[in-house]
Amino acid sequence: MNMAMNRFLICFLVFPLAVFAQDAEVLEEKKEKVSDYLTAEANEALNENNFVGAEADYRRAIATSESNAKAPFNLGNSYYNRESFGEAFGRYKQAGERADEKPVKHKAFHNMGNVYMKTKEYEKAVEAYKEALRNNPNDEETRYNLALAKEMLKKQQQEQPQNNDDQNDENKDKDQENKDQQSQGGDQDQDQENQQKEEENENEGENEKEQNDQGEGEEEKQQQNEQQKDDNAEQKQQPRPNQLSKQQIQNLLEAMQNEEKKVQEKMEAKKIRGAKVKNEKDW
Repeated sequence: MNMAMNRFLICFLVFPLAVFAQDAEVLEEKKEKVSDYLTAEANEALNENNFVGAEADYRRAIATSESNAKAPFNLGNSYYNRESFGEAFGRYKQAGERADEKPVKHKAFHNMGNVYMKTKEYEKAVEAYKEALRNNPNDEETRYNLALAKEMLKKQQQEQPQNNDDQNDENKDKDQENKDQQSQGGDQDQDQENQQKEEENENEGENEKEQNDQGEGEEEKQQQNEQQKDDNAEQKQQPRPNQLSKQQIQNLLEAMQNEEKKVQEKMEAKKIRGAKVKNEKDW
């Protein structure tokens, strides 16, 4: 009884899951068909040069089914032809990620290499072409593009030091130009500074001259004052017209004493001559 019940439950549970998986597959098949239909419509619009309509259908096809690799690949081609290389690369990469078949992957990586060649990213182009050849080693066009990418990469690497030297020379020229401008500015500043110093020196010279002139004037006045003092002193020392100097008075006193002495001597001499002399005869 229990075994029969368990078998019944297992069958009951498995049956809905199987039905659900079948419905999912049916739904996915329907999505793929719708996506393929939209892709075909986009291809037709693109052939009619209706890029806007084609782009819209490609986008709807890409959104409808995640397994559709043709829609992003064809949309990438339309972008590439319009030289929208960034958008083209994104769609090629999307196609390569969605593709299960090697031929589709080969085409996606081949065209990614072409985008890198257009943008002169030769090293990345080499890697993209190598990946394309891994999915289709017999494609001669991819092999030729790989050889061309290698040659362009080699040339780019050889020119890069020259470009660096040119850039360095240009930078050196700019640096030298800046230095010259700074030097010229420095010279102008130095000239202004020298001019300012000259003006200051002139002002100092004028001030010093004025001070010297004032000093000379003061010195001259001082000399005049000293001369005036000396003159006043001399005038004080010189006798006045009605007044004798000390030396003159001394000389006069000595002269008067001499005269008085002479007068006294003369008077004494007269007294001697005038006196009578007595003769003594007492024997």
